[in-house]
Amino acid sequence: MSVLGLALSGVAEQAAAVHVPALVADRFASRLFAGDYTLWGPAAEDESSKRLGWVGLHRTSRPLVGEISALRADLAEHSPYDRVVLCGMGGSSLAPEVICATAGVPIVILDSSDPDVVRAAVVDLDRTVVVVSSKSGSTVETDSQKRIFEGAFRDAGIDPTTRMVIVTDPGSPLDASAREAGYRVVNADPSVGGRYSALTAFGLVPSGLAGADIEALLDDAEAVADSLAADEPDNPALQLGAAMAGTSPLRDKLVLVDDGTPNRGFGAWAEQLIAESTGKDGTGILPVVADGAEPGRMYADGLVVRLVSSDAAEDATGGQVIVDGSLGAQFLLWEVATAVAGRLLGINPFDQPDVESAKAAARDLLDAGISGGEAAAFVDGAVEVRSMGGDWLGSASTLDQAIDALLSELDETSGYVAVMAYLDREGDAALEGVARAIFERTGRPCTFGWGPRFLHSTGQYHKGGPATGVYLQLTASPSADLDIPGREFTLGQFIASQAGGDASVLADHGRPVLRLHLTDHDAGVSQVSAALTRSRG
Repeated sequence: MSVLGLALSGVAEQAAAVHVPALVADRFASRLFAGDYTLWGPAAEDESSKRLGWVGLHRTSRPLVGEISALRADLAEHSPYDRVVLCGMGGSSLAPEVICATAGVPIVILDSSDPDVVRAAVVDLDRTVVVVSSKSGSTVETDSQKRIFEGAFRDAGIDPTTRMVIVTDPGSPLDASAREAGYRVVNADPSVGGRYSALTAFGLVPSGLAGADIEALLDDAEAVADSLAADEPDNPALQLGAAMAGTSPLRDKLVLVDDGTPNRGFGAWAEQLIAESTGKDGTGILPVVADGAEPGRMYADGLVVRLVSSDAAEDATGGQVIVDGSLGAQFLLWEVATAVAGRLLGINPFDQPDVESAKAAARDLLDAGISGGEAAAFVDGAVEVRSMGGDWLGSASTLDQAIDALLSELDETSGYVAVMAYLDREGDAALEGVARAIFERTGRPCTFGWGPRFLHSTGQYHKGGPATGVYLQLTASPSADLDIPGREFTLGQFIASQAGGDASVLADHGRPVLRLHLTDHDAGVSQVSAALTRSRG
């Protein structure tokens, strides 16, 4: 595989022709790699001054290779394992997921608060190592998972400190408590934000323990670092960033098409990076992960990016942007390009001002003893229907009518649909197909996010980006709830409050939200899937 390849055509090529010369003249690339935190304006300086460590991770993360190798050997000697579970959210889970999938090594990614999902992961403890990753050290989802695994290990007669590894920033609450309790702790680079942390301990520790070649990732990133830092017109990161954010008028829907790339699941990682970094101040780039989208039907505000293999790169057609290359190289490419896009959009690509609002709303619901939210407008079969964010539901009295009412709120030239499913990402994976069906039905982009993990990524764009979305939330009651040791609430109450909190914040922003709660999981999934995939003439 080539380390990195990029080709632009059409409006993407035009955008690069307009903006790259100015970026070169301003020495954007070299200043970025030198840690110049003034590149995004005075308002961004406080945050950007603390968040540029990622540009040098191909060098500064090298000591982790030996540290992780030694950690893996120590665990194997004293507590042999062949199963790795990662407890983490957002930037702490998406990079390890794509690293391990690309390397072909198994890992269990636990990034859910669903009691059934968590319960299913707490198995085979005698051969399991658990990595608990939290940058802040206070992520409630991750802390809850940690408490549940600790209790399960103790119940099985296993000392949890022999089977759990903690990854967190130095000085975090988790850093202090874990060291005091005797856990193995690996500190991450505090100068790197979560979504830029693929090549820090957050990406490398779980991946390395699972068996991925993390040194090769760093090698591939290092191989392209000089070209990405060069103030030259052919710098691929400058070109890609200009294509993402420099079209005129702005094509703010970035359609990421897996067209044979060996980097498995890369679109989901890029989605988080781009949406959370750019979706704020009423602007942003919405990534749309789409397998096999047809560019001939593409909406006018969409820019198609085809992720291909190096073998097929020269023959690839149908996209304004074609990207190929190794995983480590693409991590760095897209991070730099997103920083470029932030510059062109006039926003700070390193903060996430609207992520906390949903967390605060969820806490308020828990404190008030509320987990389910408002009463249903009506019930249709196995689905309770609720609406928020205005009076748009009208006289709808069936599921089909409610969906029609939501989609009627969709702007035909700039709108998008977001499906947010607080369900089982593995067991309910077929539901992801409704995104393509909604695209076919409306001609507008549709994203699909698994809750609560999307709250740490695209959730920022939903609230801080352009007010052009309509939102469909899916929830269900677990087959059985799960207590969280040391907490006054259960996992079932927590995930319900997360969903309710997110919906209330979206509604407060004037976004139409259709909430569908499945009173019978299997029947409800079938009913909703049929309703969403049914064409409308």
